[in-house]
Amino acid sequence: MKQSQLVAIIKRLEAMQTGDGETQSRRFEKNGDEKGLVTYDPKTETYELEELGTHQTFQFDNIDLAAMEIYDLMDFDEDEDTNDTNDSDQA
Repeated sequence: MKQSQLVAIIKRLEAMQTGDGETQSRRFEKNGDEKGLVTYDPKTETYELEELGTHQTFQFDNIDLAAMEIYDLMDFDEDEDTNDTNDSDQA
C-alpha cells in the first residue's frame, strides 16, 4: 500500500502551527515544478494558498480544507494512473 499523500500534506501544515508566533510559508512542488505557496498566519489561525500557475489566492480556517485543496493542486491521482500504466508495461 502506498503512503497517503494527504497525511503528508496535513503534517506539513500542522508543523507550520508549531512555530514561534511568526508567519510561516511552505512551497509545494511536484517533480521540481512549484505548484503552490502556503502561508500560515498564527494571529488569525488561517492558511493562505497561492496557486502559482494562476496566481489565485485562497484562504482557509480549516486545515482539512486547505490540505484537500493542496492535494487537488498537486494532482497526485495523475501519478497513480501513470504508475499503473508503467507497471503493466513492465509485466
